[in-house]
Amino acid sequence: MKKEIIAMLLAGGKGTRLGPLTKKLAKPAVYFGGKYRIIDFPLSNCANSHIDIVGVLTQYESILLNSHIGVGANWGLNTLKGGVTILPPRETEQGGQWYRGTADAIYQNIDFIDNHNPENVLILSGDHIYKMDYSLMLDFHTEKEGDATIAVIEVPIKEASRFGIMNTDETNRICEFEEKPQYPQNNLASMGIYIFKWSVLRDFLCEDAKDSQSEHDFGKNIIPKMLHEGKRMFAYKFNGYWKDVGTIESLWEANMDLLKDDNSLNLYDNNWKIYTDNVECLPQYVSNDAVIKNSIISQGSMIYGEVHNSIIFSEVYIGKGTKVVDSVIMPKSRIEDGAIIEKSIVDSEVVINKNSKIGNKDGKEIFLISQCETEEI
Repeated sequence: MKKEIIAMLLAGGKGTRLGPLTKKLAKPAVYFGGKYRIIDFPLSNCANSHIDIVGVLTQYESILLNSHIGVGANWGLNTLKGGVTILPPRETEQGGQWYRGTADAIYQNIDFIDNHNPENVLILSGDHIYKMDYSLMLDFHTEKEGDATIAVIEVPIKEASRFGIMNTDETNRICEFEEKPQYPQNNLASMGIYIFKWSVLRDFLCEDAKDSQSEHDFGKNIIPKMLHEGKRMFAYKFNGYWKDVGTIESLWEANMDLLKDDNSLNLYDNNWKIYTDNVECLPQYVSNDAVIKNSIISQGSMIYGEVHNSIIFSEVYIGKGTKVVDSVIMPKSRIEDGAIIEKSIVDSEVVINKNSKIGNKDGKEIFLISQCETEEI
């Protein structure tokens, strides 16, 4: 029986721009928002959009990520007719090699997709923060009878040169694709979210795999080739919150966005929940002398000092006389008495010594404190 759509989630990137946070951890497994990991967002979007078959393509430092995902139980995807399947690179009769690019990763798993016989394939990235109903995008794709539909979002025109830009006609059909243009014609940026008609994409993947000059990438090779050959390609405009958290600065900004009064990424929306692995912790404790303002404090944390406009993950200790301002403190870190942390990200299981001074709330830099090293971004 033909499946209408399945999802393939690309989660194998190194995330080198996140520095020490991804030295021993896949980028999609990086912590976010007080209790989540980045990959929780696309997985939750799949669950909420009733897409029940998800292949997760992992590669770099994937042990913890694989353990976190499991069989998809935290997202309600472990059903009789659905489920999450981890798809690392593997050796076959034809040989085996690491995923050489986003398109090659899908190509190496053609057998998995064929086994489910889908009409369409949804391609996702595992390192973006957003909430999106993919079923609405699928409706648009079906109505347009598209061979490919690419989700786009309007960005400031001065930032458009950082993205793949879609130039469209009045029907939203893509007539030109520019990869990081120096002088962009518009501000419709690709979100890295694609729906392809599988029978069409399959042929392009097989052809691309034989091309020794190709980088085997959707943005650099597959999409331009499909456009050149006149395939029906459309841009689906998304109006919600979306953030590529590929740098320390963007990760910090996305966390701080959660604390704004006009935050459009509502984590408290019961109609579109973000699911994750709920680790069992002791209750949160806040002492009589503690001061907490405009912050997210997770379970198991012990607060004796001041916390202002910050995200505090589970089992964090904030000592007496300590002040944490505009910062993200990841799980099981310990901020000793008298320390001052401003405009910083503290990695998990880090100890900040007594009376330390890190960061500057009035400066432009974001400080990252990890077990390995300290960086000023």
